Amino acid sequence: MKFKVGLVGAALVAIIFGIAWLFETSSASKAPLSKESYDVIVIGGEPEGVAAAVSAARNGAEVLLVEERSGLGGLMTFGKLNFIDMVQGIGGHNAFGGIFKEWHEMVGADSAFEIERAKSAFLELAEKEPTLTLSFNTELKNAVKDGNSTVIGAVLTTQGKEFTVYGSRFIDATQDATFATDAGAPYFLGGEDINLKDRLMAVTPVIHLTGVDWEGVKRAAKEETFGPAEVTPSVGWGFSELHYDYKPKEGNTRLRGLNIVRTTPEGGEEQFYINALQIFGVDGLDKKSKTEALEKGNREAEHILSYLRANFPGFENAVIAEPPSELYVRETRHIKSEYMLPMSDIWKNADQWDSIGFGGYPVDVQATSLGDYGYVLSSPVQYAIPFRSLVPLEIENLLVVSRSAGYSSLAAGSARIIPTGMAAGEAGGAAAALSLEKNITFRQLANNEKAIQELRIGLKNQGAMLDHFDLTYPYEGEWFDGAVQFLMDYGLAVGGYTNDLGVEEPLNTLSFSNMLSMGLLRIDQELHSLHKSRLDAIYALEGVEQQILTRNGAASFMISVFTDEQLESDPWNQVLELGLIDSFIHAKIPEERELVRAEGFYLNYWLLAELKKKAEAGDN
Repeated sequence: MKFKVGLVGAALVAIIFGIAWLFETSSASKAPLSKESYDVIVIGGEPEGVAAAVSAARNGAEVLLVEERSGLGGLMTFGKLNFIDMVQGIGGHNAFGGIFKEWHEMVGADSAFEIERAKSAFLELAEKEPTLTLSFNTELKNAVKDGNSTVIGAVLTTQGKEFTVYGSRFIDATQDATFATDAGAPYFLGGEDINLKDRLMAVTPVIHLTGVDWEGVKRAAKEETFGPAEVTPSVGWGFSELHYDYKPKEGNTRLRGLNIVRTTPEGGEEQFYINALQIFGVDGLDKKSKTEALEKGNREAEHILSYLRANFPGFENAVIAEPPSELYVRETRHIKSEYMLPMSDIWKNADQWDSIGFGGYPVDVQATSLGDYGYVLSSPVQYAIPFRSLVPLEIENLLVVSRSAGYSSLAAGSARIIPTGMAAGEAGGAAAALSLEKNITFRQLANNEKAIQELRIGLKNQGAMLDHFDLTYPYEGEWFDGAVQFLMDYGLAVGGYTNDLGVEEPLNTLSFSNMLSMGLLRIDQELHSLHKSRLDAIYALEGVEQQILTRNGAASFMISVFTDEQLESDPWNQVLELGLIDSFIHAKIPEERELVRAEGFYLNYWLLAELKKKAEAGDN
């Protein structure tokens, strides 16, 4: 079905004012002579923005897609990030459809794509829609609101001229949710939701090479020259020993294992793209910081090339084809939405009643410093993206569909990939048309089960994958299940690619203390400061790294850190009386013995949850 909307777009304005269209669809736009109006205005020509604009147009809306670059595809094309992280869902089958699948097939249906072919495919999708107007080389100045909360327009500039366009619905597809924040949508930075506001994940400039011998790269993988690796005809990954073998020249940089893409433009020379150079301490919202990082990355890329030519089979004749013009910035803002997708939903492979697309990529928490190598928090089978996560709090007429949508900072480590983002964009475009047809706001739509069902049916008719599902998850129904979910939401339990938490392994005293300390820091910094000195004293104990925690040892630990009480002869009963454990775990461990990790998870969960309640009530 198509959602039919009353057109309040540019054609109507042209009739009223007798002016010609001044936006061109296949080249940079000219500045308009008067203000214009559209049903739906999409800010940002990233893949998510293309999906949103095309979807809205296919559902009958007059659409304007605004892009500051000279073409479409954003980071994937202009930033040359052409290795696609896929959503492998139930049964290992690709869990994506709709406009992403359509585009993906246009570029070869592989894990990698050729840059110019991808640009052309995005443009072709947009230009096929007669009600979709493109405006390239057009920068956003700010949002226009009617009162404090309703977005009605956008101030733009192109070719040095400033103008305003008006719309009935807006979709922010910019990487950093720039339009939404200009409009006043609430947000947090980095890992601020777990008290890690200043967390700056490594940024990456993609290194573009020619002259690589792919057979040599295959040989390096087979011989494990730099550790285990996999190489297909188009991509290679692994070689993780480069972490340690390569010594960077530039400060605050590191080369990790290679993700390398091989493409061949039609009638042209083979091209190679490496996503592996990490640069730390870069503010992704600061132009100067990003410019300096690009310059540093270009210098370091020369050193990397020299090293690879001397040590890595296949790179003997490689040369840098072109320096990058953009950085791959993994995280900046997170918009606060009607439903902030939590990490526990990903861990549980959770479906949602208002599902508009799927995620399933491992939760990739990137390194933040030279002493940090990052980690994978868990590896889901498949989970749903709720429409509510696209609807920002406090601001009307606006959706956010980029990596900065309503996901917790940890959940975004999985949800930020392109197939999931384009599913969100496609849903946003369809929702914009449907909300206009029904004359309801996005927020009203998000809370209307009947309307959401209509949206889901429309998306299915467009080829989107949305069937409801029911999956199990690790440790489901176990007595410590709730504890694991709580700890997952704070990144305190790490399952890796196998989702194995080692629940039956003996519990190390230092591990228990670290989890508790990190939990306090991520829940409430004042709480952490209050108990930090006593926690630090535990770390200083001789042999603590090898010490296995016992029941009474755990009780004594909690009493000494969180109270001023003197230890009694039976610390396990004492800790219950002091309210530092609950009766459930007290009864579950009736005798003195060594503890396993599952028991440590529960003890940490219960104490942290209680301390959080007290902190929120103002009782520290």
